[in-house]
Amino acid sequence: MMIQAENVSMCYRMTYDRVQSMKEYLVQMVKGKIKYEEFWALRDVSFEVKKGEVLGIVGHNGAGKSTLLKVISGILKPTGGSVTVNGTVVPMLELGSGFDTDLSGRENVFLNGAILGYPEEFLKAKFDEIAAFSELGQFLDVPLRNYSSGMVMRLAFSIATVVDPDILIVDEILSVGDAPFQEKSKKRMLELMGGGTTVLFVSHSLGQIREMCDRVLWLDHGQMKMLGGTQAVCDAYEGE
Repeated sequence: MMIQAENVSMCYRMTYDRVQSMKEYLVQMVKGKIKYEEFWALRDVSFEVKKGEVLGIVGHNGAGKSTLLKVISGILKPTGGSVTVNGTVVPMLELGSGFDTDLSGRENVFLNGAILGYPEEFLKAKFDEIAAFSELGQFLDVPLRNYSSGMVMRLAFSIATVVDPDILIVDEILSVGDAPFQEKSKKRMLELMGGGTTVLFVSHSLGQIREMCDRVLWLDHGQMKMLGGTQAVCDAYEGE
């Protein structure tokens, strides 16, 4: 089993009070006057994903889909329950979040690659492939602060997809850069998803879910509403 989630729950504590400064917050906290409201983004979510399986995740906004992906990726630690992941994970979630805008694109390949867990020797061996895919050319030696947002995403996508991970976690198929690059990035994503990689895939497009997924998990207000075959779950979700 590649992914095993058992009774995963995620609770956020939100303050009622409108505190104007950190000093006021600390004073109110010491006095015991801060009131909290609990918000459960996930409650007792359990499922397993086998090797090579593509599991789709559907649900309305606020259902807990992105929170679940972050928990599985290890970005968030669940409040309750446990997650077991076997293999290398590439989370295509917050691309470029580990970039340093004062460093060049070249330097950020090694920085971001290290954050994703790639060894330096691997990144050196793959650098030309990353550079070619990104199509950034001479801009690789320019500081990131001079990049457009599209250029940053192209570099981040090129680094993230240079490996064939055991597990790929995708929040929507990304639209990165201009139209030709979008086609190229979509093709690369589909190659990864169809090449024996285990995939967790969130999409608002039921057409994509029906086309690409073996099974589907339906989340509703943080709870599992249905888990089963793609067509059955999508039909039920559409009829909601």
